[in-house]
Amino acid sequence: MSRFHSLPVFILCFFIFAHCTTEYEPELTGFSENQIQSQREIEQSLLTKHTPERYRHHLYNLTQTPAFAGQEENREVIEYIHSTMQNAGLTVENYDYDVLLPQPGTVSVKIVTPDQVELPNKEYEYEEDPYTSHSNLVHGWAAYSGSGTISAEIVYANYGTKEDFERLTNLGVSVEGKIVLARFGGNFRGYKAKYAEEAGAAGLIMYTDPPSDRDNVYPNGIQPDESAIQRGSLLTLDYYGDPLTPFEPALPLEHPDSPERLEIDDVDFHSIPVAPIGYGAAEEILSRMQGDPAPDDWQGNFDFPYPVTGGSDLTVELHVDQPYEMKRISNVIGTIEGSEYPDEWIILGAHLDAWSFGATDPNSGTAMLLTLAESIMELVEEGYQPKRSILIGHWDAEEFMLIGSSEWVEHLEDELMAKSVLYLNADMSVTGPNFRASSSPSLKKPIIEAAKSVTHPDTGFSMYDYWAGNSSDSSPVIGNLGGGSDHVGFYMYAGIPSAGVSISGSVPIYHTNFDTFWFYENHLDPDFSYGPALADVYGLIALRFASAQILPYDIPSYSTDLNTHLESIRDRAGSDIFDGSGLMEITGQITQDIETYENRLGQYLDRGQIENAEAINRELIQLERAFLNDEGLPFSPWLRSLYASSDPYSGYASWMFPAYRYAIEEGLLDDEEFMEELHNAHLQALTRFSDTLQRVIQNME
Repeated sequence: MSRFHSLPVFILCFFIFAHCTTEYEPELTGFSENQIQSQREIEQSLLTKHTPERYRHHLYNLTQTPAFAGQEENREVIEYIHSTMQNAGLTVENYDYDVLLPQPGTVSVKIVTPDQVELPNKEYEYEEDPYTSHSNLVHGWAAYSGSGTISAEIVYANYGTKEDFERLTNLGVSVEGKIVLARFGGNFRGYKAKYAEEAGAAGLIMYTDPPSDRDNVYPNGIQPDESAIQRGSLLTLDYYGDPLTPFEPALPLEHPDSPERLEIDDVDFHSIPVAPIGYGAAEEILSRMQGDPAPDDWQGNFDFPYPVTGGSDLTVELHVDQPYEMKRISNVIGTIEGSEYPDEWIILGAHLDAWSFGATDPNSGTAMLLTLAESIMELVEEGYQPKRSILIGHWDAEEFMLIGSSEWVEHLEDELMAKSVLYLNADMSVTGPNFRASSSPSLKKPIIEAAKSVTHPDTGFSMYDYWAGNSSDSSPVIGNLGGGSDHVGFYMYAGIPSAGVSISGSVPIYHTNFDTFWFYENHLDPDFSYGPALADVYGLIALRFASAQILPYDIPSYSTDLNTHLESIRDRAGSDIFDGSGLMEITGQITQDIETYENRLGQYLDRGQIENAEAINRELIQLERAFLNDEGLPFSPWLRSLYASSDPYSGYASWMFPAYRYAIEEGLLDDEEFMEELHNAHLQALTRFSDTLQRVIQNME
């Protein structure tokens, strides 16, 4: 990847757009005038501390041995993170849990007829990348697969989405008793297994479709070679965390408060065997299939037509033997205690477990947070004291379905809901030059303002300018949070304002044995400059929230986003489903409340003598919690936010006002009792939001 591939955009941007400059004066919301200068000085000091050498050092040390959660080698990563933060001066605590984790076991895929072909299920070794020959690397596997051995015909199901299986039915193709072949993409891999099993399939094989550019494959380029295999979890339970302890922390078995665990047979695991393979192995199967061609939009990058069925002459044997074991996992939490409000928590986090070396996923983010932890403690040694506590968390067993973070959120639920100001998630966050963010409404402006204050290492322009220059209308877009990473528990279970912020690029070797330090250094960032730049952004957000007199949430974005998402739901429903519900009226009230809040905030801070700040911040912290519904969502009792959730059909995408979206997708709009309950729950949530904001306004008088 060229380090300067986007430079022409910025040359053009310089001449066309007046805003293209690094000379932004940071807008420090929540600070009175007499506090702003000292805050700017602290921030400037922070921006001098993050170095490529420090970031490279941590990334190298985190990625020397392949490991996944529960392995002894993963314990070495945990100990390194613990000692690094402790040596920097943070107060460090490990939170241990005993959880049910599958092990790789044995996996094999064979063509049985008309030819006998044993298909490979482990990546090649390359002299260029010495990490690829490490003795601890294991074969491709899908965690929480069913076990068994089957021989059956093949049916190709495109991406294996809900719509793809419905289309097979419309084409008159049955998967009953057959092995489904589906390519990665389109949805979370677990839903491929879920829909295949629901359709009657006897097994599932997943593969990575070949890249269009076969000249840029590993190790010469970033594209996967024919042996690359995407590993990953298959869990699609309606709760997150340890499968045996829903809604309760999986405290160690010897702990006096360790919960009673479910029996394995009582958990809705997938029962069919599932295996991932590379596109070299997939070609051996697809090229032998003799059925009718698949629809045009199901065709991929092989140079032959993709068929839907393999025919009776082609049979494949799929074998999976995947044992389950109780394993100890550990989250590592480092704390910098606040001087005035230690019980108000700014939380930054990334997971620590990987499928192999995990140079990009997760350790690019892990190394960035370790770099930041050391820099903040250097500020502390120089005399800086954050008013609020900054917690830096590293979550275990994320790759098995957000287990470590979910257990911690369940474990500390009451404290988190009382104290947490925000959560910033740094999963796989440093992989290229492109600045990106997804966020709850209240963190949008803080992210934008931090991006304006940080220089992009490739261009000399600000991170914001790079971001704007690569958008279609020079206006950066902040996305909505979906599923797939550790923010889910914080945001969608506990109602904590959350964001994922990254400086990123393409990583086609995701979850393969090629995610190595050699790959990172040779193909992503040879200068190791992206990690320090992102540490600057995370650091500025953390310090501004830690030091502001009034928490600098972006309250106006709630008004914009609430109206946008409700209008989107109404459009999708095809009718005014909110008529008579009172929702639009309360949303209008919230818009007025927010305008009043904005006006009062400026006047309040201009006084210089700040009163009631603690009471105001206590209410602001609870604002996002107003959207929580104790009974959860119609499709998941664990996901409790009526405002946002992951897509229950694909796993990754974001659903806004998810209970309404579910009602539309499931044809429940004519169910009067259901809709009345839905309207009442949302009306109560929005009323709680309005009432909380009005109490804030009253405290500013």
